[in-house]
Amino acid sequence: MNHRPDMPGSGGTFLFDICGEDQGLRLDHFLVSRSMALSRSRIQGLIRKGAVRVNRAVSRPSYRVRTGDRISVSIPPLLPSALQPEPVAFTIVYEDTSIIVVDKPAGLVVHPAPGHATGTLVHGLLWHCEDLSGIGGVTRPGIVHRLDKDTSGLMVVAKNDRAHAALARQFKSGEIRKEYRTLVHGRFKETKGTIDAPIARHSRKRKEMAVVKDRGRHAITSWWLLEGFQAGFSFLRVSIKTGRTHQIRVHFSHLGHPVVGDLVYGYGKRWWKGHPLQKRGITVFPRRQMLHAKSLGFHHPESGRFMQFDADLPDDFRDMLESLRHTGLRSDEEKP
Repeated sequence: MNHRPDMPGSGGTFLFDICGEDQGLRLDHFLVSRSMALSRSRIQGLIRKGAVRVNRAVSRPSYRVRTGDRISVSIPPLLPSALQPEPVAFTIVYEDTSIIVVDKPAGLVVHPAPGHATGTLVHGLLWHCEDLSGIGGVTRPGIVHRLDKDTSGLMVVAKNDRAHAALARQFKSGEIRKEYRTLVHGRFKETKGTIDAPIARHSRKRKEMAVVKDRGRHAITSWWLLEGFQAGFSFLRVSIKTGRTHQIRVHFSHLGHPVVGDLVYGYGKRWWKGHPLQKRGITVFPRRQMLHAKSLGFHHPESGRFMQFDADLPDDFRDMLESLRHTGLRSDEEKP
């Protein structure tokens, strides 16, 4: 008898009888295969705590199951999140019992942090999702990657332990396909390029990252020129395999082409004063960095099916491009 093995989030006891086809499997591997929506590390933790018993005896993760064994798994009820659910505005692109894909607006912080104790994406997900199975025994969404506050676009979030672990493995191995759109300062002679430069915490500015040759982590950013503007801007398609903090912003700043509107790694607001476009009143200063996570592809953590999602440019980004296109200062359009 199995007690709802696909939905352990509410707690309860699960019983499994071992048959011939499972003979010889490790105990933790067997339980992972039972579709319990729990990661292997979570199951191992339960075994070590004595919550998993084989024939009523405490066992260990490496135990090899035998035909006729009866395994009981006692799942404690989920602990409530310390965060209070709140209604937060974001667009849901896709959702099922394992994952939720959202289009995050610029200005929304992903996770609570100093200065942002409420009103984050996590608060909004707690409000929206009624079927969270929990991460690590706590009712919370599984954040496997982040976007900066002022970067818009696509994110995938796990609803249970196993989905969280599966997505984390894909991010770590570089299997996730991430594509961005950005508007940067300056014009390029080339139509495409690759930035291969290690990134680490800035030696003096502890809240910032920087290209650091001797102690940085490997980081690669590929780019393709979509449009060039005589006014001194370039619209790019960008793809990253690694996901270092602030990677795209740091890399293009290091290249001498910082992201437009980036007050940390870019030119701040001073560059706009006296700019020809500002004098002519053609465009307004961007209120955030012009960086958008447009495309996201990954293998579904349960079915293994490859899924890809796309998010249109938000209004502020699109409006700035249209303003530049109508200045009369645009060069020939370039496409990869």
